[in-house]
Amino acid sequence: MKRDIQSFLLYVLSFFLLWEWLRPIKQLTNTSNMGFFIVFLMLSFTASFLTIKVIWKLLLMLTFILFSIHQLHYKEGLLNLSWFLSFIRDCTDNIRLLLSRQWYDLSNEFRTLLFFLLLALMVYLINYWLLRRQRIFIFFFMTLVFITVLDTFTAYSAKTAIIRTVVAGFAVMGMLTFYRIIQKEKVEYDAVSIRKWMIPLSVMIVVSVSVGIAAPKAAPIWPDPVPYLTAKNDKPVSSSKAGPHRIGYSTDDRALGGPFVGDDQAVFAYEGNGENYWKMETKDMYTGKGWLASGSTFSSFNKGDLVPIYSIPAEVERIKETARVILNGSYKFNNIMYPAGVTKILSIQPSNQDTNQFLVDGNNEKISFVTNDQQPVVPQTFRVEFDIPKYKISELLKTTVFPAEMNRAFYEKYTMLPTNLPPRVKELTEEITKGKTNWYDKAKAVEQYFGNSGYLYDQKKVAVPGEKDDYVDQFLFETKRGYCDNFSTSMAVMLRTIGIPTRWVKGYTGGEFQSYKDEGSSKLFYEVTNNNAHSWVEVFLPNLGWVPFEPTIGFSNELTINYDSKDNAMVNSQPLTPPSVKKPEKEEKKPKTTKKVSNSSNGIKTVVNEVKLHGGRIVFVILLLAGAAVSLYRWRGRWAPYLIVFFYRFKKKDENISSAYLLLLIQLDRYGLKRKKNQTLRSYARYIDTFFATREMTRITACYEQYLYHQSLPKGTWNETRELWENLIKKTIA
Repeated sequence: MKRDIQSFLLYVLSFFLLWEWLRPIKQLTNTSNMGFFIVFLMLSFTASFLTIKVIWKLLLMLTFILFSIHQLHYKEGLLNLSWFLSFIRDCTDNIRLLLSRQWYDLSNEFRTLLFFLLLALMVYLINYWLLRRQRIFIFFFMTLVFITVLDTFTAYSAKTAIIRTVVAGFAVMGMLTFYRIIQKEKVEYDAVSIRKWMIPLSVMIVVSVSVGIAAPKAAPIWPDPVPYLTAKNDKPVSSSKAGPHRIGYSTDDRALGGPFVGDDQAVFAYEGNGENYWKMETKDMYTGKGWLASGSTFSSFNKGDLVPIYSIPAEVERIKETARVILNGSYKFNNIMYPAGVTKILSIQPSNQDTNQFLVDGNNEKISFVTNDQQPVVPQTFRVEFDIPKYKISELLKTTVFPAEMNRAFYEKYTMLPTNLPPRVKELTEEITKGKTNWYDKAKAVEQYFGNSGYLYDQKKVAVPGEKDDYVDQFLFETKRGYCDNFSTSMAVMLRTIGIPTRWVKGYTGGEFQSYKDEGSSKLFYEVTNNNAHSWVEVFLPNLGWVPFEPTIGFSNELTINYDSKDNAMVNSQPLTPPSVKKPEKEEKKPKTTKKVSNSSNGIKTVVNEVKLHGGRIVFVILLLAGAAVSLYRWRGRWAPYLIVFFYRFKKKDENISSAYLLLLIQLDRYGLKRKKNQTLRSYARYIDTFFATREMTRITACYEQYLYHQSLPKGTWNETRELWENLIKKTIA
């Protein structure tokens, strides 16, 4: 197949056919930033059309893939090798997940890479069908099947997609049929032959599509299946088998252990006066492998009502706060996240006071959003009111032994342990808490033990307990390596061995600071992703209720405590942010000065700051543009002739033959047909005609010489010779 305008049109139409496969993805999945994938398709088709060498094509595609993955998933500078090394490690981990058939645990970065590879394979197959087979019916048919199935069984509407697909598919099949006939009959063709084929083809397509649009259509016989398929809440289901998992909140904690794959998919954002941990649920029964909830006690309430879960005792001083939560569109649970000390849910969307309500499980404190007939409703936004307690140190140190007023059944429930728990767990806990006389000091001693005893925070090299292994015992004495589940479960179990009631809490850390609500406002915006999914411990102190503790290395969820001294002065211990996170601070407003700064000076400073901030991207863009420029110049013999031919088709005057003839000489020289020194134009024309077995160069040269010597030509000469000139130009295209 020649590299002419008709071939270019074939590639363009094929690109639009493949694009139809991408259009539904954004609507039906969590995939975003589709522009990167569309640009990748354009680059791939362009490289195939220009027949760039395989090595250069692979280098171009790989460069764009790495650039796209960096832009989509990493915040480090492009030239910073840390993100590339992290990506290589991520690929290695995901290959292991592939081999173990853990499809749902693949990271977003690796999924993006696989998607790019799939698109590259599709472009290769289309290129093979176009050039080798000259048939594309199967791909066209599968495209129609794909979009019609989606139109039937999903919310995607394919009305215009079907029209686009039919137009592009019929055009490609008609053009390929023309090329097959030409090749089979072994005949030469020119522009006139092409027009005789393409004009009827275009008329047929336009008429067929117009009739299809205008014709009456029968109503559907079967009811629309989409409402039935989307009626049930699409809750993510977690595997109960320990092993590599994808990070994020899940409801199944029966088998803890094993590595997990990071995921920076946003879950929710919130606006408030500071950073908070967000609870989803608690669990009370440790099995030796994971956690279960021992039962359920449901009660309902409406927005604005007091939330019926264990509240902060009235004797504790508190600070009242509110926060506004915005759920990401990918969130599929109907559970409400909330800060400890929640009192009310003030408002929520979607809002329907008559049908929507809240259910709370008093056993594990999970709050669900449902209709009156108990059907789940996924929340979109809500406002929550909560209290931040300010504990007195004297009250924290008060509990020393089992209090007589504590309910015995409650105490046994939250100190229950498996009968086969290895005794050395209790022995270690007694050693750590030796000399401590109250529950709070004992809990703090266990909380601080992990950071001072050689334990490591790790998300990858995390052991899976064997059939006879206890999850806590393995972590404490064998591996000493893990993440939040390992640390929090171990602390909860250790304190239970010495008679202190605890429970395991799941939820999210405070997330990443994004911005201030507006200038002058104290409200802050934070974004919480799946990577912020977390677990920690709550210890029950009879006079204070459930008090949170954070044993995981690198995290901090400190209490606000009043330390009473002899002179009754109080020192407030403010909540700390995790060591790896810098707490956002407002920029101080500087007083205005009367010193004038020139616009040019401001412009220079702005440019310098932009270069410092985006240096890596600027360098990459410059290198990319330089590479593109070099590639365009190197392969100018393949694209420049098309541009020249296209440009001269709009020139009608006869004197254009002069510049056109000189461009033809340049193109012939570039092709390798060198004109010898002192060789006449007529002699050179005969040489060209002999090489191509034509008489076209001689005829064009005669017209050129006539114009050169007489500065005029018979009217219409250029129109008569332009086709000869175009034929010669096209023959020089490598």
